[in-house]
Amino acid sequence: MNSLKIYLDKDINKELIKSKKIAVIGFGSQGYGQSMNLKDSGCDVVLGLRQGGKSDIKAKNYGFKTMTIEDAVKYADIVQVLIPDELQAEVFEKQILPNMRAGQYLMFSHGFNIHFKKIVAPAGVNVIMVAPKGPGHTVRSEYEAGKGVPSLIAIYQDVTGDSKEVALSYASAIGAGRAGIIETTFREETETDLFGEQAVICGGISALIKTGFETLVEAGYSPYMAYFETLHEMKLIVDLIYEGGLADMRYSISNTAEYGDMTRGPKVISEQSKDAMRKILKDIQSGNFADEFISEMKSGCKNFNELRETNATHQIEKVGEEIRSSFVWGKDKKIIDRNKN
Repeated sequence: MNSLKIYLDKDINKELIKSKKIAVIGFGSQGYGQSMNLKDSGCDVVLGLRQGGKSDIKAKNYGFKTMTIEDAVKYADIVQVLIPDELQAEVFEKQILPNMRAGQYLMFSHGFNIHFKKIVAPAGVNVIMVAPKGPGHTVRSEYEAGKGVPSLIAIYQDVTGDSKEVALSYASAIGAGRAGIIETTFREETETDLFGEQAVICGGISALIKTGFETLVEAGYSPYMAYFETLHEMKLIVDLIYEGGLADMRYSISNTAEYGDMTRGPKVISEQSKDAMRKILKDIQSGNFADEFISEMKSGCKNFNELRETNATHQIEKVGEEIRSSFVWGKDKKIIDRNKN
């Protein structure tokens, strides 16, 4: 195992990024979080957006200067591409690439399109990554709280010789230097990120929660009790894991829970589950998942939309909405306001 090097604000030239003109392309979750933090850090940032669109209106309401994507690329030294993965290649070919010049920095927060060669950058530009390890709305809320979300940086092409310093300075400006920045590669970030999303933190957890909920309800237990035991308490447990690893979680729970954890957990997530994870990882490494995803998005998202509808109408969502609206938690200022960010 390589030794871990974590960069913090004290290790970074925080003024470097302020000498660069930054164009953020997109104002979704990451576009919102990163551009807001850049602005508050004193950076020169514009938004490249479809003029008159919803994102353009939202960005203007926050006081941003917006431009067409083409003009933003011409204006900037750094072009940070934060539109959805499935749109990036077409937008790059039609609107970004024709307006790039040698020495610019082409930046991403996920290596998907570069690693799987859906985007091939010209030889004369730097290609870098700053990838916060959290949603854009959390990047913003943590920054506002005086904290930050840990981030990864990676260098794919370093034409000017200072790409790592620029990536670190950018990461610091969005708050990551307060928490920690780790250097990786485009390949490693892409493949581990997709695997984590699919097998563990999104796909794995969602499937585990729903299956546990269904098992209890089908056995005749109240769906409200099933919700509390399989979904609500998940956050409390994950908070303990986040703070001190599995060891702190096990220290905090009862002996009954700890014994049940270590003796029954491996029966649910068994060698068969691990085999399924290995297959998922191979699908990612081979590029099969990337091709499948892009094909689904280009063909009209029929299967994707059906899956969204099925999951949105699951009983656990209806029960959860009823419970959350009846209790006091979650009624403070929310991280996400769909009308604003």
